[in-house]
Amino acid sequence: MALFALTIFTGAFLLFQVQPVIARIILPWFGGTAAVWTTCMLFFQAVLVLGYAYAHEVTRRWTLRQQAVRHGALLLVAVLTLPILPGESWNPTTPDHPAAKILLLLAGNVGLPYLVLATTGPLLQAWYVRTREGAVPYRLFALSNLGSMLALLSYPPLVEPYLPTRVQAYAWSGAFAVFALLCGLAAYATVRRALPDRLRHSVGPWVFLDHFGPFRVKP
Repeated sequence: MALFALTIFTGAFLLFQVQPVIARIILPWFGGTAAVWTTCMLFFQAVLVLGYAYAHEVTRRWTLRQQAVRHGALLLVAVLTLPILPGESWNPTTPDHPAAKILLLLAGNVGLPYLVLATTGPLLQAWYVRTREGAVPYRLFALSNLGSMLALLSYPPLVEPYLPTRVQAYAWSGAFAVFALLCGLAAYATVRRALPDRLRHSVGPWVFLDHFGPFRVKP
């Protein structure tokens, strides 16, 4: 369980830490208005829901081996998009259509890593219960919430005042690479220890639906 716990905690922390990091980087480019934060939140909430839907579909439609291989490939592609630091080419030269430009910037720089992170909670909880008969992932569920909360609470007092935005972006990118390795190891462990097929198909939907509890209350 330690591997799943560490992976889920790390994924949840990175999922919510990247939001203020990337928003702080692009804020000066778009005039520093509240609309920048609002557009960022719209993007992140939309991709979060997409990640939950992805986790539900892959656990419902694919075999466990297919899930591990394809999700591993997605992790690899996400790592190749790092770092998340936008280049100067993304800096707008005109004030036209700022919301559209922000959404494109976010999709191009953090979209795939964020989508992968959004799948972590429900997907790894589903994998965990498929490796142990009678397993209930309440502790993993709690760790996901803890990681999210610590990410949001730690940024204003511990990260923003002391680290330049460039360092924040590279540090987050390095941590994501570590997360991808952990998630790949969890996928390998899941395939090796999987329960028989007759025990596997009744747990995925429960884990997915259970995960919508924190989704309703997270910022």
